[in-house]
Formats: sequence, structure tokens, C-alpha cells
Amino acid sequence: MPDVLLIAGVDEAGRGPLAGPVIAAAVILNPARPIAGLADSKTLSETRREQLAAEIRTHALAWALGRADVTEIDRINILQASLLAMRRAVENLHLTPSQVLVDGNRCPSGLACPCQAIIKGDATVPAISAASILAKVTRDAELRELHDRYPDYGFARHKGYPTLAHREALRRLGPCPEHRRSFAPVAAVLGKLA
Repeated sequence: MPDVLLIAGVDEAGRGPLAGPVIAAAVILNPARPIAGLADSKTLSETRREQLAAEIRTHALAWALGRADVTEIDRINILQASLLAMRRAVENLHLTPSQVLVDGNRCPSGLACPCQAIIKGDATVPAISAASILAKVTRDAELRELHDRYPDYGFARHKGYPTLAHREALRRLGPCPEHRRSFAPVAAVLGKLA
């Protein structure tokens, strides 16, 4: 697509939870097919996020996902794992963007095009909003699958975030393989079990 500026919006979901992967999405929106209602995924209902995710997958010029699993998060830390997932999402696009706009204050390294970090970009830049929605919808679906494997932790409800119910289940049961051992609440439980 020569003579077209391809802007990829990038965001991640899952930096704060105690369990599961961090998932990033990269989206190049189609200016000829705007999507109404794009916003920061955290401000949308689950039903609205699902509806918008379907529209994004159908109408975007390109979209892709990237991830970093629990082992990578524990090895390189959550910030570096988030940046790695973002880079993977951009690299997985079937179109090469002219520029990448990332939510937050850090850009992933090693991209093949210029990158700009935009604080609160998920609320102000439609392509980043779209990436925010895809990342959250994808991660939430994975945590529901994780709930099927480890139902006693309640992953379907809290999506791995450190709610009171999750922290109590963690203390009662100990961590499952999908818990992030480098996160303080999980490390504390492991310390008591040792």
C-alpha cells in the first residue's frame, strides 16, 4: 500500500495481575472504515469490548497479537515482558507500519519503524484504543480458559488481578503454575510454604 501512512496503535493487557501472560495487540485502522465507540478498554463493559473487538478484527487494515508468558515475566520482569509482547505484536502484523504509537511512556526496542509513546494514548488515539480492546478481550478469554484448568482460584471472575478473593485462594492453595513467582504476593506465599 504505497503512499499510505500506516499507523499502528499498540497496547497491552495484564501488567498488574498475579497470574497469566501479558498480552499485547497492534492495530492498523482503516481510515475508510472508522469504528465508532473506540475507547480505553477499561472504561467499556465486557459486552461492548467484545462487540468492538469483532468490528476491529473485521474492519482494521491489519491487527496482530503478541504475548509474554509467566516464565518470561518472572525472568525479565513485567515491564520488559510487556515491551517484548508489544514488539512481538508489531512484528506479527502482515503490513509493515510507517509508525508505531504505544500507550504509556516507553517504546519497545528493535522495531523496524519509528515509535512514539503516548501517555493515556488508549483514551485519546483510536488505534491505541483498538489495541487496548483486542489485548484485553484476548487476555480475558485466556483467563477464562485458565479458570477451567484451575477453578479454585476464580480466574474467570478476577482475571488474575490481586482481589481479596484471589489473594485468599492463593494463601489457601498455594500458587498454580500460571502464577507469577516474581510478584510479591506470590513470593510471600511461596516463602511461607518453604
